[in-house]
Amino acid sequence: MQLTDAFGRTIKSLRISLTNRCNLNCIYCHREGETRDIKNEMSAGTIANIVRASQVFGVRRVKFSGGEPLMRDDFEEIIKALPDLKDISATTNGTLLAPRAQSLAESGLCRINISLPSLSPEKYRKVTGGEISRVLAGIDAAVDCGLVPVKLNMVLLKGINDAEITKMMDFICRYEGKIILQLIELMDFRETGNYKVNINEVEKFLESKASEIKERAMHRRKKYFIDGVEVELVRPIDNSHFCANCNRLRVTSDGRLKPCLLRNDNLVDVNNKEPEEIVELLKLAMDKREPFYKG
Repeated sequence: MQLTDAFGRTIKSLRISLTNRCNLNCIYCHREGETRDIKNEMSAGTIANIVRASQVFGVRRVKFSGGEPLMRDDFEEIIKALPDLKDISATTNGTLLAPRAQSLAESGLCRINISLPSLSPEKYRKVTGGEISRVLAGIDAAVDCGLVPVKLNMVLLKGINDAEITKMMDFICRYEGKIILQLIELMDFRETGNYKVNINEVEKFLESKASEIKERAMHRRKKYFIDGVEVELVRPIDNSHFCANCNRLRVTSDGRLKPCLLRNDNLVDVNNKEPEEIVELLKLAMDKREPFYKG
């Protein structure tokens, strides 16, 4: 069996928000479509039950996000409680990663995405409110313990970091292929339209520098290979092509299946449910699932 909606889109992975809490306040954060008043975080047992139920339908990949997932002191226990999977990854701001990277890897985490909008301490502080030194330590720790390839998420911000692309590539080069740079076009979730870059100009720049260009089948996302560095250009999700190819089901931090990132009116509550119940609720989520942008 597979989890396939009425539009022929089959779920291949889960993206599970572990918490709505975060220790930073990034100007571009969309909080995985959650609202700030969510407090009832799922237990490790509930998370394991959701993943176990999804396996009935062939789902073998899970990505954890937040808020900031490392705000959960039991993140390692959550990973250990999971059934056998093909891929377990996480997205983090990296500020809490350095002292826990090894324990996360030993628990079963395979790889990690780290947000890094700028290499300038001042600009990083302006964008996030945090200290970049902690993130850089987290990057080194992730590489050292094998959470690779580490993907660095750089949300492009006009007038702040749009002139840092080459500098970021130079920074990544020293890691000899263990880090991939993801350049992400800003989504205007928090009235940040003034920071939006001309993504077509960024694409032309990358094309002019690349020795090789590949295109990922999903979302037609391009990968550029430039002087030993792999760069991926991520356009925003608010388009019909992204929706047509969406194969991910999200789970909110309070245990609700979220068929679409951009909607909150079709959630399915699975918190504190047993795997057998969740199997049926996953089917219900598929009945509610449709593209936000139909093209």
